Amino acid sequence: MAVIYNPAVRSARLDVVRAAIDAGSGPGTLELGTAGMALVLATLTCSKPCGSVAGDTLTFAPILQDSAADASGNAAQARFKDSDGNVIISGLTAGTAGTNIIMGSVAITVGQAIPMTSAALSHNTTGV
Repeated sequence: MAVIYNPAVRSARLDVVRAAIDAGSGPGTLELGTAGMALVLATLTCSKPCGSVAGDTLTFAPILQDSAADASGNAAQARFKDSDGNVIISGLTAGTAGTNIIMGSVAITVGQAIPMTSAALSHNTTGV
C-alpha cells in the first residue's frame, strides 16, 4: 500500500527542503554530473532564497547558469547542495526526456555555458 501524506505535510516537507538549500551564508547550488556523480561537470548557482513553496511544488527562483562547465562528459545525475557543500537532494537523474532534469543535450564540454530556464520540485503524493 502506498504511503499518502496530507497536503499540509507535503507542503511542510518541501518547506524544509527549501530551507536546507538556503542554509549557510550563500546561495545553494545545483551540480550536474556523470553517472554516480563520479565527475561534477557543471555547477549552477541558486538564488537566495532558492524559491517558494505552494502546495505540492517548490518552484525555484532563477538559477544562474554555469558560464563555463568544469569538465567534459555526459550528464546523468544531479544534486542540490547548500552553500556549505552539504548535499540536500541527491539521486536526481538528468537526460533528454523522462528524467528529473530535462536537458537539450546531455553532452557537456569543458568551458561550455550551461543555462537553466526553469526548475520545480514536486512532492510525490503517493510515495515516500
